[in-house]
Amino acid sequence: MSAKPTDVTTLILGAGAAGMMCAAHAGPGTLVIDHAKAPGEKIRISGGGRCNFTNLYTEAEHFLGENPHFPKSALSRYTQWDFIDLVDRHGIAWHEKTLGQLFCDRSAKDIIALLRAEMERAGADLWLEAEPGEITHADGRFRVEVTQGGTPRSVTARNLVLATGGKSIPKMGATGLAYRIAAQFGHRVTETRPALVPLTFDETRKAGFADLPGTAVDTRITCNGASFDEAMLFTHRGLSGPAVLQISSYWREGDSLSVCLRPDLDLFEHLRARRAEAGGKALSTVLSEILPRKLALHLAAELGLAGNLADQSDGALRALTDQLTRWELTPTSSEGYRTAEVTLGGVATDAISSKTMESALVPGLFVIGEALDVTGWLGGYNFQWAWSSGVAAGRAIATR
Repeated sequence: MSAKPTDVTTLILGAGAAGMMCAAHAGPGTLVIDHAKAPGEKIRISGGGRCNFTNLYTEAEHFLGENPHFPKSALSRYTQWDFIDLVDRHGIAWHEKTLGQLFCDRSAKDIIALLRAEMERAGADLWLEAEPGEITHADGRFRVEVTQGGTPRSVTARNLVLATGGKSIPKMGATGLAYRIAAQFGHRVTETRPALVPLTFDETRKAGFADLPGTAVDTRITCNGASFDEAMLFTHRGLSGPAVLQISSYWREGDSLSVCLRPDLDLFEHLRARRAEAGGKALSTVLSEILPRKLALHLAAELGLAGNLADQSDGALRALTDQLTRWELTPTSSEGYRTAEVTLGGVATDAISSKTMESALVPGLFVIGEALDVTGWLGGYNFQWAWSSGVAAGRAIATR
């Protein structure tokens, strides 16, 4: 005889940022299940262990998806200021790094502890090392077969919340489960791709950059209408650094990146001034004053630069600065979901309420966080989306 099903009001699949935040607001009778041994594992490793938990400049324009307007409602009703207030109430010290990015002073584990405390305050339960299996829906209730510690269990719930994230970082258990469940209930899933991910070159190009791994330079990188002014880092496999991670969300195989080196500097005027001051210096030496030495020497060889600065006419300097501000690089691929911070694409938002995150096809089914076709820029935006969408769903459930 099978055990009597555990009956709850709300079952949340996924004890990540969005799932735990939702549980803190969903009201009595909430159960969260997760396959991992501990909750919030992606939070724990984020931001170099310090968790870039939000961004001061969060706006809907910093998110990608089929419907750029979809995030507006949730982001406006639970803002970055609301989460900062929560962090402050829990006594977590934080600091701004760059471009509005906020990090914990001590540890990302402080954010996990905050979420666990909020869940406990709300009376939500948590089952770990619990794998969902077959899911059915009848008579207004969901039934989920769960295996926990090798023991089969059944859970019935009025509300089912998909908060299992996307496909990024599969070593932590990411599988795209939310996409399969949403599709089972008739939802469309948009094309998914690794995002906020390093880009790679073929073997020939990698060999040409063999002297550059570890070299970082300030850049403006442009691709498909998007531009980011941040550092670019050469790696053994290709390109990384904040500017590259940002542009990876806009890049597709076959696209070239237009790289402007030192966008903070008028290179032409700088070189003209240096010609007047130190015309006897080698061109490569002068480039080493404004670029990392290894990169300056690499470019001098690649562009065939020779002679002293005094030998260069205005026309030659203009041609050179054009090359340095429109350096075309064509990656062949990305490092994939293995190192991607998030997944681009996901459950299409056309059949999801932007106010409540509830399905328009199946009452009581909710989709939140990274599982949705909402992808933020690098810098705390995706965590803010987790908090905002989790709160939107949780409050909608609690007010029923």
